[in-house]
Amino acid sequence: MATCIDVAGASYPNTYKGNTIIPLEGQSLVSSFNGNSMEERPLFWEHEGNKAIRLGEYKLVSKWAKDSEYNWELYDLKGDRSEMNDLSDTMPDKVIELEMLWKQWAQKAGVCTWGSREEIVQSNP
Repeated sequence: MATCIDVAGASYPNTYKGNTIIPLEGQSLVSSFNGNSMEERPLFWEHEGNKAIRLGEYKLVSKWAKDSEYNWELYDLKGDRSEMNDLSDTMPDKVIELEMLWKQWAQKAGVCTWGSREEIVQSNP
């Protein structure tokens, strides 16, 4: 979104029709189009209960599980681009570090916690 707004020469509003809008996150990629390097920062995402964070060469991912328990997997993308070697057991401190960043982002971004499949089906008939 930040890149689209930058390219369009637009500004991101604070309100719309009297409603406060969630502040824009992210940064424009326009400077990188011109060959400038960008500051390293974490990238977070969540989709249908699946979640991940990428910071530097590490990526922490978790698939949604029906029992609401998340099992994190850690990958070193510099040496394992295909994500075949889960390092979570051998690098628990890195898992904790990235998980804490993800949780802080999720709280700030208003990410909803997914319950069990049964709870989701019952609440969305």
